[in-house]
Amino acid sequence: MKKNLFFTLVLLPALFMQSYAQSGKADQALLRKADETLQFAARQYKLMMRHVPDTLLPRSTNKDGSLMTSNANWWTSGFYPGTTWFLYEYTKDPVFKTEALKRMALIQKNQFNTRTHDLGFMMYCPFGNALRITGDTAYKRMLLNSARSLSTRFNPTVGCIKSWDHGTWKFPVIIDNMMNLELLTWASRESGDARFDKIARTHANTTIKHHFRPDYSSYHVIDYDPSNGAVLQKKTHQGLADSSAWSRGQAWGLYGYTMMYRETKDKAYLNQARHIAEYILRHPRMPADLIPYWDYDAPEIPNAPRDVSAGAVAASALLELSRYTNKAEGKRYWNAAEKMLNSLCSPAYLAKEGENNDFILMHSVGSLPHQSEVDVPLTYADYYFVEALLRYKQWAK
Repeated sequence: MKKNLFFTLVLLPALFMQSYAQSGKADQALLRKADETLQFAARQYKLMMRHVPDTLLPRSTNKDGSLMTSNANWWTSGFYPGTTWFLYEYTKDPVFKTEALKRMALIQKNQFNTRTHDLGFMMYCPFGNALRITGDTAYKRMLLNSARSLSTRFNPTVGCIKSWDHGTWKFPVIIDNMMNLELLTWASRESGDARFDKIARTHANTTIKHHFRPDYSSYHVIDYDPSNGAVLQKKTHQGLADSSAWSRGQAWGLYGYTMMYRETKDKAYLNQARHIAEYILRHPRMPADLIPYWDYDAPEIPNAPRDVSAGAVAASALLELSRYTNKAEGKRYWNAAEKMLNSLCSPAYLAKEGENNDFILMHSVGSLPHQSEVDVPLTYADYYFVEALLRYKQWAK
């Protein structure tokens, strides 16, 4: 089923690698479009505030077209307050800060939740942004507690943080888990406890070793033997097949290793991110608008559903990755991110005001094999899209 696409990158000497040393040349039309879209997003989320019950969080759209919500324990619970922090940062409208604080009060109990690997999503997205934007040091304690809770899921024999406690898996680790490591690297810097950083690096290193194929596509799930660290299975859960490339998994990997390079300056993570970027951007089944199908190996391509969430995550990651590479490579990543953002800002993917259950983007896919959240808005697609727009405005020159 799968074509092996091995992309060999020429690794440039360290002196040519740049960290936050270059920005992309601004597309003035896209800058204007970014502002228009962020203003639309603010209006749309003000509508959403009126429709989401006070004790719940927005998640997606139900099959009957109604708003799908979640409780505070669901893995996506942190994205909505995280997005409202972004919108407060952009608009300075206190209504967004008030809404973020209201929803964060629901999820702050998860700082002590040791039953999930998703504490980066659940806690760092809202509370990390709150700390960054407001400077209120009260958030540090909650984030450090969250990092301690996440660390309890680390098995030093496996060298990874366990993802799930359900199913028949022994010690499952999913590629998504790369996104939760920033909570740990932050905690290490903040607390001075090197243990958090060591867990993050060990998890990232083990994931490089076992999660990626020779073409730098990723398996979704690796099941380990917790007693000796041996790999038991290489599987999928949300992708087409064990051997296929689930598009959001590729985006999680790209974002995760770009972030790990920023956090550690370890060139192994930069090179991994570059390899994954090449896989995504050079893939023969990548559509012309660079918004990927839900799985790169979906047999119904070109009629397969797109996954806008994968496009939003990848766009944000590529903007950042462009800042760490040589000029020519960085320009290519920057230009690809611009194309993705232009696509996402178009009527093909951007909702109309007052529609789409007040989410910003349309046409994401949660888990097609389970017929769950197919061709619907997703709260994390909105989060990474707004993040990407803000990054573009900040870094474009």
